[in-house]
Amino acid sequence: MNKYEDIMSRKNDIMLKSVGIDFDRYERGKISFDYEKLMKDVGYSIDEIIKIQREVGVGNTPLLELRNITKLARKVSKTGKAAGIFVKDESCNPSGSFKDRRASISVYNAVKRGYEGVAAATSGNYGAAVASQADIRGMKCIIVNECYDSRKVGQPEILEKVRKCEGYGAEVIRLTVGPELFYAFLKILEETGYYNASLYSSYGVAGIETLGCEIAAQCRNRFGKEPKAVIISHAGGGNVTGTARGLIKAGADNTEVIGASVDLSGLHMASDIDFNKKSFTTSHTGFGIPFATYPDRSDVPRSAARPLRYLDRYVTISQGEVFWMTEILAQLEGMERGPAGNTSLAAAFAIAQEYDNDDVIVVQETEYTGAGKHILSQLNFAEENGIKIILGNPKDQIPGKNIIIPSHPGLVSVKDEDMEKLKGSYIKNSLKKLKGNTVDKIDVKFLAEETRKSSEQIADILKKNNIFIN
Repeated sequence: MNKYEDIMSRKNDIMLKSVGIDFDRYERGKISFDYEKLMKDVGYSIDEIIKIQREVGVGNTPLLELRNITKLARKVSKTGKAAGIFVKDESCNPSGSFKDRRASISVYNAVKRGYEGVAAATSGNYGAAVASQADIRGMKCIIVNECYDSRKVGQPEILEKVRKCEGYGAEVIRLTVGPELFYAFLKILEETGYYNASLYSSYGVAGIETLGCEIAAQCRNRFGKEPKAVIISHAGGGNVTGTARGLIKAGADNTEVIGASVDLSGLHMASDIDFNKKSFTTSHTGFGIPFATYPDRSDVPRSAARPLRYLDRYVTISQGEVFWMTEILAQLEGMERGPAGNTSLAAAFAIAQEYDNDDVIVVQETEYTGAGKHILSQLNFAEENGIKIILGNPKDQIPGKNIIIPSHPGLVSVKDEDMEKLKGSYIKNSLKKLKGNTVDKIDVKFLAEETRKSSEQIADILKKNNIFIN
């Protein structure tokens, strides 16, 4: 009974047993669900989550001022002004990234509910976090990792993360790129009975809320005010969602939440041909846009990562600009950090120039670096795959063809994604699940909350799509 069709037909039952959440009880109306109840039913207050994380050395990371990078931003700014740039150094967590926050709560919950082991499907950093937390809590761990193309060639960054997972003693299942990831993961969950420490579960997202709370508290203590903006690397949406919810819980309602992704437009994330033509395995548009417009594509029936609920702005930056920032961070600030956090830092360098000198913006994360994550490993691998490395204007980049390192700091810029277009795509994807042409009033309220529109605006959109409200 392990054929693909058989496993997929049992996915809801497998998920119920492995996550311990009956998602059916949250369903409402025709297309909606009770998101806030899902999050409330995590069952831990923010203070309890902080306590759980402190027990395993997670959180309370420093907020570092990037003085030299701020000076450079002000030097190239057209106005001569730029906000002070600060970074939350999440590399100080046990496995070296903010993902220890989400893993700590998921693994704690698995222990509390009597599971023998935990499993996760991930490109790497989260796998290392789950494996690390499993070690601390005395649990077994399996990580399912999509790391090769059909030639069995893996990106150095992914292989670096695999080595880290194995270093913590996890069993790593290596897969080639393609649709078999979810099938393989379901099969493992069913055979082992392990807990699904999903990136997209309510427990994982709740664990990130402490990050937003810490940013607000540290800024108040240090500057007497909240940051003007928090720049967050955006992929599957959990990072944005958890941090934003934490900011809100801390009362930082006026802080702008800005997501940032590497622009990999034109490259298909599930394509064997395109797999090794990209230098970034996360925090890119191949995840950021699809997961914003259809968050429930994840490995749980209802994802707790709902980025459109919280994003005020969503920007993209090129691969070359992130590589440039990685080197600048090391050479100007003496900090070597991995690529994902430097995505939001590169965006912050440009965005800071939109603010005044006495404003504060926070880059929400750093992550550890290593041999495979290093800029030289990545660029050498890109050249081996036919990608041209050019010094010039990053606006001329063609993902999969070239990587353009900025020839001058003044060339670093962000591109704003059309938020209204993303929200429209989300609504269309939601309506595809409709059977018939009517929705309930609760569905209108849900869509309004999901897209930060008014109920009247949603009603108008529904009318234009020939959808009627009961």
